[in-house]
Amino acid sequence: MKKFKTEELINQLEADVRQLMAAADHLQMADNVKLGYPPAEGKWSAAQALEHLNMYNRYYLPAIEKAMVHIPKEVNAWFVPGFFGNYFTNAMMPKNVYEVKNKMKTMKGYRPERGVSVEGVFKEFKEHQQKLLQLLEMARKRNLEQIRIPTTISKMIRLKLGDVFRFLVAHEQRHMIQARNAIKATGVSTDKFPVILEAARL
Repeated sequence: MKKFKTEELINQLEADVRQLMAAADHLQMADNVKLGYPPAEGKWSAAQALEHLNMYNRYYLPAIEKAMVHIPKEVNAWFVPGFFGNYFTNAMMPKNVYEVKNKMKTMKGYRPERGVSVEGVFKEFKEHQQKLLQLLEMARKRNLEQIRIPTTISKMIRLKLGDVFRFLVAHEQRHMIQARNAIKATGVSTDKFPVILEAARL
């Protein structure tokens, strides 16, 4: 299994998060009506896609912070993904930058309601990204393999901290593409949408 230099992994994840923030800024250039408009029956609007991410971050970000605060500082130069962490991350990772082909069923409790507050959703999303950047900085002085985080699937399934970071970012990239496509379906141009996933990494 591929291993990562810890410093390079965190640098890449931080760069990914900043691109996601730029993508959110780009989306907000559209009006709230279009951001809250589902492209088709049963599909999520751009705001719903981001609210789905907010719902996950409400669980994972505090869980990550709590775990890092209570674990002694110990840096590891290399990070080797766990089997399940790598599987979940690869399953979530978009296979191209234009659409999400590998469909997945959303867990109950993480399905955003229609008619969410567009401004509230974007405000919380950006706050979560700032917090995620702070946690990634903290992680530079932590052991990404030693610290384990319980998942939303089951508290019995605990992933390595490095895998949780990788999963969260891949999950956000996946749904940011979904949000981009939702707003595009309303007639908004996405030609200048930020590149959130480099082709070389696909």
